[in-house]
Amino acid sequence: MKRVLLILTVAVITAFTMTGCAYFDLNEASRNIENSKKLRIGMTKSQVLEVMGEPLRNEVYNKPNVWYYYTHTLWHDCMRTKDECMPLIFKDGKLAGWGSEFLERQQLEHEFSK
Repeated sequence: MKRVLLILTVAVITAFTMTGCAYFDLNEASRNIENSKKLRIGMTKSQVLEVMGEPLRNEVYNKPNVWYYYTHTLWHDCMRTKDECMPLIFKDGKLAGWGSEFLERQQLEHEFSK
């Protein structure tokens, strides 16, 4: 009986943990999508911070001129991967564009300009 109770307790805790993660992720994703509608080319980094808030930190894919904001869930693992985020790309301290397609075009242009 104790073993069944322990298994049920672990299952309930796991369910609440995963549900809680999804709830906060959905709120953050929705907020980031809504805020991105206020972005304009040429905004300074401080102006972007005012609109979007802090980008994801401590991720290996972060770069000083490419900021990532969580926008959707592909994997329900409570981790924010690069493919679940919207990149914002800066050139000379100003917002040059955003979105994965824009980033890919920039990377291709940079590759061919070498």
